[in-house]
This record gives sequence, C-alpha cells and structure tokens, in this order.
Amino acid sequence: MAYLFHRDETQRKSYRSFGLRNPPFSWLGAFSLFFSLGVFSFAAFPALAAEEQTPETPTPTSEEQTLDPVVVTAAPMSDPLTVVTDAKAPRQPVPAHDGADYLKTIPGFSVIRKGGSDGDPVFRGMAGSRLNILADGEMIHGGCGGRMDPPTAYIFPESYDRITVLKGPQSVVWGPTSAGTVLFERDFKPYTTPDYRLFGGLMLGSFGRNDQVLDAQAGNSTFYARLIGTRSSMDDYKDGDGKKVHSQYMRWSGGATIGFTPDENTRLELSATASDGEAAYADRMMDGVKFARENVSLKFEKKKISALVDKVDAQVYYNTIDHVMDNYSLREPGMMKNVSNPDRKTTGLRLTGDLVPGDNSLLKVGFDQQSNRHRFRSGNNLNYQSAKRVEDANFDNYGLFSEWTQSFTEVNRLVAGLRVDFWRAEDKRSGFSTSGKSRHETLPSGFVRYERDFGEGSTVFIGLGHSERFPDYWETISQNKQSETSDSAFNTKPEKNTQLDIGTIYRITPELQLAMSAFYGKMRDYILIDNTRTLKPATLVRNVNATTYGGEVGVSYALSRSLRGGVSLAYVRGSNDTDHTPLAQMPPLDSRFTLDYDDGTWSVGALWRLVAAQNRFDKGKGNIAGQDIGEPTAGFGVFSINGGYRFRKELYLTAGIDNVFNKTYAEAISRSGGMVPGYIQTMRINEPGRFFWLKLNLKFD
Repeated sequence: MAYLFHRDETQRKSYRSFGLRNPPFSWLGAFSLFFSLGVFSFAAFPALAAEEQTPETPTPTSEEQTLDPVVVTAAPMSDPLTVVTDAKAPRQPVPAHDGADYLKTIPGFSVIRKGGSDGDPVFRGMAGSRLNILADGEMIHGGCGGRMDPPTAYIFPESYDRITVLKGPQSVVWGPTSAGTVLFERDFKPYTTPDYRLFGGLMLGSFGRNDQVLDAQAGNSTFYARLIGTRSSMDDYKDGDGKKVHSQYMRWSGGATIGFTPDENTRLELSATASDGEAAYADRMMDGVKFARENVSLKFEKKKISALVDKVDAQVYYNTIDHVMDNYSLREPGMMKNVSNPDRKTTGLRLTGDLVPGDNSLLKVGFDQQSNRHRFRSGNNLNYQSAKRVEDANFDNYGLFSEWTQSFTEVNRLVAGLRVDFWRAEDKRSGFSTSGKSRHETLPSGFVRYERDFGEGSTVFIGLGHSERFPDYWETISQNKQSETSDSAFNTKPEKNTQLDIGTIYRITPELQLAMSAFYGKMRDYILIDNTRTLKPATLVRNVNATTYGGEVGVSYALSRSLRGGVSLAYVRGSNDTDHTPLAQMPPLDSRFTLDYDDGTWSVGALWRLVAAQNRFDKGKGNIAGQDIGEPTAGFGVFSINGGYRFRKELYLTAGIDNVFNKTYAEAISRSGGMVPGYIQTMRINEPGRFFWLKLNLKFD
C-alpha cells in the first residue's frame, strides 16, 4: 500500500520553489470525503433506504440496475459522423488525467506519447490545429513552443459530462477543421424544485497513481451553483521490461459556476476555473513545472423567442495560460540551470441563433471571434522572474457561419453549411525578415451531406466537405521555424482539405449493430514539418500536396441480456504527393476486441487490442507534435481485464488490470526517448507495463 501512495521529494520541492498553490485535494482527504458522503447518504435519506427494503416497492429490472460499464472502446456513432461518450465513466486502459488519453478510447484516435501525461491527440493521422478542441465552448491554446501543453493538457475530462466527436469537415459551427472537432461539454439540467446532484470519484493504481474528482451541484427553479475539483498524480511508470520512464506528474483544477434562471426558457451563467501542475517528459531536455490556467466565462441562453427564432446562445470568455519549464526541478540538473516561461492570453466570444423557417427546416447562424497573444521570457532559476516578457506573435480571427438542415420526408435529410473566417496575424519577433509584419487571409469552408433512414435506428449518409485552415503559432513562429526561401515560416500558405465522407449506422437485428464511416481527402498546401534539411539550423516548414483515406468500423453483438461482444477497427493511410513518399505520422491499423458481462450488480470485461506493424514512414518529417523516427515498428497485442460491483444505486466500485501480460511496446507515432540522467534511453517512449487500478464512484443524480 505504501507503494501506491509514495511521492518523491523532488516533486514537492518543485511546487515550493515555484510558489504554486497547493492542490485542494489529497488522497486522505478524498477518502474521508467519500466515507462522510456515504454515511450522509444513508443517514440523511433513511426513507430512501427504507423504501428500497420495503416489500411493496417493485424490484427494479435488470436493465434499470445496469452498472455504468467500463469504457474499453467508445460507443459507436449515435448520429452520422458523431460519437458521444460519457466523460465520467470508468475506462480501460486507464487514461491519464488529460483529455488526450481519454480520446484514445475512441476508434480513430491515437496519442503521441511524451511522458506520463500531456500527449498530443491524433485523429485519422491529423494532429495539432487540424483537430479543433473546445472546452465548454471555449478554444484553448497551449503556451509551450515545443507542445508540452497541447489544449488537452488543460482539460480534466471527469470534470465534464460528455465528450462529443464530430468527424471530418462536416460541420462549420465550431470553426474550420481538417480532421474533426472534439467538444468537452457540461450539461445543464434545470431544477424544478430545490435539489442537488453529486458525483465523486477516487482512483488508486500502480506507480503511485492517485486521482480524485468532486462535482457538486445544487439549485432551485431560479438559481443554481456548481463546484468542481480534480486532482491527479502519478510517479514514474515502468515499461514491460521494468525500465523506468521519466513520466511523473501532478495536476489539479478547481471551478465554480453560478446561474440564474428567471423562467424555464432563460439562463444566465457565470463560471471561473483555475488549474496548475507539473509533469516530467521523457522526450526532451526540460520538464514542465508550472501549467497555471485561469479563465472566466459568461453564457446567456434564451429559448422559444418566437415562431421563427427557437433559441439564441451567447458566450464571452477570457483565458490565460502561464507555463514554466526547466531542466532541474524534476530531474538531475546539468551544468546550467535554464528556465523558459511562455504565456498566452486568449479572449473570445460566440453568438448563435437557431431559426425555424419551416416545419421541416432548421437554420443555425452565428458569429465567433477569438484573439490570442503569445509572450515569453527565459533565464536561469534566479533571474527569469525579473526578466521582461516579450510578445512574439498575436492572432485574430472573426468567423461567420450558417448550417441548414432540411427534411424532405420522414427518412430523407440534407445538411449543409457555409463558413468564412477573417484572419489576421502579426510577427512580433525581432531579427527576422518578417519581423513587424502582419498578414491577412479570408478563408472559406463548407460542406453538404445527404442522410437517409432505412429502418429503426439505421441511417446511411454521404457528405462532401471543404475546409481552409490558417497556419498556427507552432507552424509559423515557434522555435524560429524557417521556410524554403526565407529565415521565417510566417508566410506559410493556408492548408486546404477537400474530403468525401460516407458511412452507415445499421441496426441489423435488435442484437447486432454496425457503425461504419470512411473518408477520402485531398489536401493542397498541407503544412509539413521537415527536419531533413541539414543545411539550415532551424526546423523547415513546407507546403506539400497530400492524400489521406481510411475509416472506422464498429460491430456490437448482444449474446444475451447480460453478455455483449464487440469489435472495432480504425485505419488511415496517407501519401505525400509532392515528395512521392508516405505521409509521416500515420498510425497503423488498430483493432479492439471486447467482451463484457453485466447483470446489474456485477460486471466483468476484457479488452484485447491488436495493432499492426507500421512500415510506412518518412524519417524526419511530420507535424508540430512529432516527426517520424525512421524505423519500422512491430505489431503488438495487449490484453486487459476489468470488473465492477454496485453496492447500491449511487455507489459502485470498479477494478482492472491493464496490460495483463506486461507487454513491452511503443506506439508507432510515439516520440523518441531523450537522454535523461538516471534513465535508460529508448528509441521510442514505451507504454506502461502491467498496471493495477481500483476506482470508486459515488453519484446522486
């Protein structure tokens, strides 16, 4: 037990040295909280307990008692090109605290591993700004020029209610996107009488893994409030060969929301969030010792305004990120103690309206705006805080969009959307050919999709989409990237993607269901990161033409009322048409086989993940998150098991073993291992070995 809770002194020193606020939870406090809440639930609601024991009370059916399943592969598409999954459900393999690791349970997603946390999510081989990430309606941009903190690093999934994935350029509502959009969403359920809702989670695991989350809500018909707190930590993990990986981390977050609902059709909500933490990295010479984020958001919603205007939504937000990285707090220091301190400020607003021009029509129109300013400063451990912050770039975007859904009959629909974005960027650096210059772009996006229902719960669809993406900070400014003709990549062309999406959601029988989506995309001016040009000291950014295709398939079959099996496959293939080489950073074929038993009280599940070898690569090329290392990867298979028991409706326990046979393996798109003192360097950062975990959830809803 001592092994599970051990935290080394180095981590505690880091928090003290940088003056970070102490995380609000500890494992002992969480245990006490759970014990108290459990006692409270039985003491404060004796009638409820008595009602459950009264013979006259009808016994719930097995279906009503069903245990929230451990998610081993996310539910198939609920609507065309849409996947929705429960952010609070237990998962296997157990994800880290961040959003990227949660996404990897959805077929088509991969993660570029850098350490124990903060990996970059990849969908259909696309990473970085090709994938829109929104947290409760807000765009988040990291601060680190080396992608220590992608947007998902600041997202604590269990503090949200739902994760929605929109595949491909088949929506314009959330901004231009090449690969898709991920929405981490919080639900609002109105209160008709004074009431409360509560969710709490406690998890313990190997390598000192220790997570807590508390989500408490209360309200009445006029006011409501919500408090959310999370904490997650883990020591260095070991791979299947027993080699320790420099990967420890600790993160916490806290948020508060208050809302006003003067009537059933009106809502005004104010929320504030703060978070911080630290993380070790196995792929580089520095670690992240501060990930401070603060944000404020104001939302307004008005429904049923008139026969034409069904709903209006408005949101304005302010978000700051202050990130510190150094080479001595979480590792053995070298000759020089170096510190880098980038920060970013983002402001944004959004206004949308749902119009009903006819009985079978829905038109969503809207406007969004976003501005972000990036600064940095550096030095050593003594003087960096006194250094002046220097602005190196700023970006502004204004977007107008409309999305129309027209039903021709009960089974035929057409969905189409148009969007135009007005971009402005300014290079604030000094000493470059583009220093002090600004650029402007007007970029259109759009799609059209036809859907046809052909039975209960069955739909077939085909859609064509086009998106144009403005190059981001990491492609134009970060780490002094260059172009083929200049010492600056600031004038890199926007990326254009035209993509065909087809698929079906098919309920073959009540027991057998199929979900399939496939795509084929042609990309002009694909933004490629190229480290193969040895004549230049900086990383090269090039525009090339590319082709990608692939898709995802999921099959689920109910063998009985309590036993269900499933198979999912995800495949993507890409070609660099300009260089006549494979497109870099493409994950190989990924398959998952699952078997789950759930009788309403007990549950048992198994996951067998099989990943093919990857022989297609282009050494030194890739995206802002990683480049191909240049060696083929072997295929691998990983077997994991889990089980659960529900003590009563509100309290359930799950446990599992990930990587049961202690397999040593690395993902094909993993980053290469760096030379960290005291650790064995590996070609790629290996995944964790055998991992035991235990999770307790408490839920009143």
